[in-house]
Amino acid sequence: MKGPDEWDGRELPGSPGERPRIPSPRSAVEDHGPLPDAPPVPAHDPASDTVETLPEAGPGSEPPAAPQPLPDPDPAPPHRVLKSLLGAWALAACSAEETAAVEAHLTDCASCADEALRLRDAVGLLHPADSLDLDPLLRSRVLEGALGRRPARIPVPDWAAPYDAETAKLDALLHDMGEAEWRAPVRLRWFEGDRPVERETTVAGVMGHLMAVDGLVATALGLTDPLGTAAPPGTPDPLIRTETFWRAAHETQRPLTVHAPWRDQSYALMRQVSFAGSRVAELAVPYGDFRLALRDSFLDRAFEYWVHAGDIAEAVDYPYVPPASGHLHQMVDLAARLLPSALADRRRAGLAAPPQRLVEAGAPGRTLHLEVEGNGGGHWYIALDSPAALGTPERTVAHIALDSAEFCQLAAGHISPEEAAAGQDGERDAIREVLFATASLSRL
Repeated sequence: MKGPDEWDGRELPGSPGERPRIPSPRSAVEDHGPLPDAPPVPAHDPASDTVETLPEAGPGSEPPAAPQPLPDPDPAPPHRVLKSLLGAWALAACSAEETAAVEAHLTDCASCADEALRLRDAVGLLHPADSLDLDPLLRSRVLEGALGRRPARIPVPDWAAPYDAETAKLDALLHDMGEAEWRAPVRLRWFEGDRPVERETTVAGVMGHLMAVDGLVATALGLTDPLGTAAPPGTPDPLIRTETFWRAAHETQRPLTVHAPWRDQSYALMRQVSFAGSRVAELAVPYGDFRLALRDSFLDRAFEYWVHAGDIAEAVDYPYVPPASGHLHQMVDLAARLLPSALADRRRAGLAAPPQRLVEAGAPGRTLHLEVEGNGGGHWYIALDSPAALGTPERTVAHIALDSAEFCQLAAGHISPEEAAAGQDGERDAIREVLFATASLSRL
């Protein structure tokens, strides 16, 4: 292969013996200055214009073709097709062409127009203007109906049914909560002596408190204590147990981990009392400085679950419904039965005046008529002079009328005795002592 300047001696086209000449590269246009001007366009001469004419038809030529007529528009679909499209037209599911054909047909066919009107009205019923958002109380109503109608899988005692229902409602409330909601602040309120007390915790803290106090019932039934080896020794006190659980949970647990153990414990309690027989109802459950029979302990726990579930629902902005009427009546009845002992405790603590007279056990004494109105209400006669005395209508010296919801709020420590809107009649001191005794039933 040769380089560009070498020649091998062969003759190439051109002059004989002449060395081929390689043209040099062309220079760019810019190297020669601007391009020359375009040549001038000659002026237009109208005389030079000629009109092209078609040759005339000669004797033997064919005549020019006649212009073709425009095609006719598509014929309208038959009546049966248009009638079959009325449903789709009412639902706005036709194409533009079908819609135009149907609407043109409706101007001429009275029967189809009537049917189209009926179909359009029916479609309007399928699309109500109401909001599609679910009623926030729907879940609670469905749950309440299910709890009231479903057959029990195990024979739940009547006194344990309120606990079963309230734990199920609370479990449903907790089901869809995320970790942020479990950390939502909750304000717990109760009464100590004559003054209200508050404590801030979280949703997880409330559930830990409920599980710790349920542990007292569990250990009385021979079940495992949820505190395990961390359970405080000595007399079981609900407040001390709660503080112990909170410290352990703060150090070792995430908020969500309390839900499953609490639910398992509540199931275990219900199974245990359902198969333990009727005599288990009188088993004593210690609560520090007092004891309750197991049947009353379950009612007490049901009441506390309702109260604290309401605290949780308020913290996460969720509606919550009160217990069923029969269950609420049992809770109010327990509070009314505990009032004579609460009065005696306040007298021993110097918070109430001593009784006006001593009454033998079982004998009638001064009585306050407690009337609780509304759902779950009733009439109770509270012995004022001694827990062992008998309250009777004949010895009534005072009368209080309260709405059931307000009475429960007072017993839960959520309102003060002064705030309770009670209808009052009779001895003022007796009325005041009973209202404060009702508030003293509350505790953490």
